[in-house]
Amino acid sequence: MFTGIIEEIGEITAITPSGDGWRLTVRAPKAAADAVHGESIAVSGVCLTVVASTPVSFDADVMKQTLDVAALGSASVGTRVNIEKAMPVGARLGGHIVQGHVDGVGVVVDVRPGEQWSVLRISLPDDLAPLVVDKGSMSVDGTSLTVSAVSDPSTSDAWFEVSLIPETLAATTLGSRAVGDRVNLETDILARHVERLLAFRAAPEGGSR
Repeated sequence: MFTGIIEEIGEITAITPSGDGWRLTVRAPKAAADAVHGESIAVSGVCLTVVASTPVSFDADVMKQTLDVAALGSASVGTRVNIEKAMPVGARLGGHIVQGHVDGVGVVVDVRPGEQWSVLRISLPDDLAPLVVDKGSMSVDGTSLTVSAVSDPSTSDAWFEVSLIPETLAATTLGSRAVGDRVNLETDILARHVERLLAFRAAPEGGSR
């Protein structure tokens, strides 16, 4: 479990084919300093398991399914990634509940920089659009953000916007995002539970359970 509060920006330093997946080596000195075999680290919002580590880097296996559904599948050596270690029990929940289970990929369709703030507009896959609400929580590349605007339900091209403060621009990879970049999206787990509950209530009597 994570909070979406990024601890450092890491860099992919090696990608080694492993079966139908990859083994990634990520340089992230803060996370790697006390990393242990088997612990979870979120890499741009994707929960990965540490299989080896050094004082400055860690290795993690990424299965094909993850590569297929996450923007991590288009990463290469040198790609910068957001890093967050799992939340310890008893810690403050500074962002929101983030599982590290990517729901889909969005594309940056507009960047509006200001003197201090920067606004990103990101496309939404159709199946995720109902789960995103104005002022709700959203994880973008593992970063906990508040939705500042969302497209009208009647539009054919769903999108949402996030407003990034200077700290977010400096402390995460979102500060360097440009139009056309793909980003990992994880919707609020509470919204997903409500959607599932409503789907069952709307199912015909005697439907599968």
